[in-house]
Amino acid sequence: MARHLPRLRHGRDWQSVAYMLALPLLVWWQWTHGFHWLLYGLTLFLTLGTGVIHHNHTHLRMWHGRRANRLTDYWLTLLQGHPTFVFWPAHVGNHHRFRHGPRDIARTYRPEFGGDTNHLWGYLIHPLQAGLVLYPLFLRWLARLRRHSPGAFRYCMGQYALWLGSWAILLALDWQKALLLVIVPQLHGLHWLLATNYLQHAHADGRPLTRAQRKMPGTPLNYARNFEGWVNPLLFNIGLHTAHHEHPQAHWSQLTRLHAEHYRQRVHPDLNERGLLPYMGRVFVLGLVWPAARTRAQMPANAIQ
Repeated sequence: MARHLPRLRHGRDWQSVAYMLALPLLVWWQWTHGFHWLLYGLTLFLTLGTGVIHHNHTHLRMWHGRRANRLTDYWLTLLQGHPTFVFWPAHVGNHHRFRHGPRDIARTYRPEFGGDTNHLWGYLIHPLQAGLVLYPLFLRWLARLRRHSPGAFRYCMGQYALWLGSWAILLALDWQKALLLVIVPQLHGLHWLLATNYLQHAHADGRPLTRAQRKMPGTPLNYARNFEGWVNPLLFNIGLHTAHHEHPQAHWSQLTRLHAEHYRQRVHPDLNERGLLPYMGRVFVLGLVWPAARTRAQMPANAIQ
């Protein structure tokens, strides 16, 4: 019987499994026993982790076996409050393909959204701006899927049904608890999922490089910002973004070595940050009143498209 149990591709993903089990347990406990501010804070943190797990699972499937991976897609849909299929057209097919360049529709420097910015308002509004350009992409992608791969289309629609059905059931049971314990934390996680793109790319250099240029050791890779520190062990090395872009199929646990050995020195020093929270405090809060705390654009103004 053991041969038929699902097996993880990498042992470090037990951390991912632990997060995916802990989040609903925390929600259940508070639903049953009452709100607790410490447990609620941990719930909010785990919604961030769920978004990163979703991202990692899209790039490198977590399990050996199609069934276990599809069940994980549905479980992440329930935890995240949005279908997991959206990462394929928005992230893999768009962001990783065009690397924050002018053809990346989720780039942070779109002229109609204020150009090349990096400030608190830009960070807060970026998820809404991203949604405005990404949802038409999802609808076009689903329309093509319906014509050419009806089975995959039904799979995506099943995720929508699971998400919306779960909200309907929970709201019917107790709308106040559903909002406080489930929907608000999920929206919090989705905000971070989209806003992370702004953290990692605002004021980076979006001018496209060829594959040959990227492989040359001396070519600067300044299209992304990296964060070192505690964000990485806690959130699956999400801060090591250049190494991830250059090795999208590498398991997240390998990014620490890749960043240190191959990419840290190829990124402009201003794009290698010691920690995420110190960066946000300096740029988004202190930068409101002290211009020296703000970042400088890596891309010339005449290159923005």
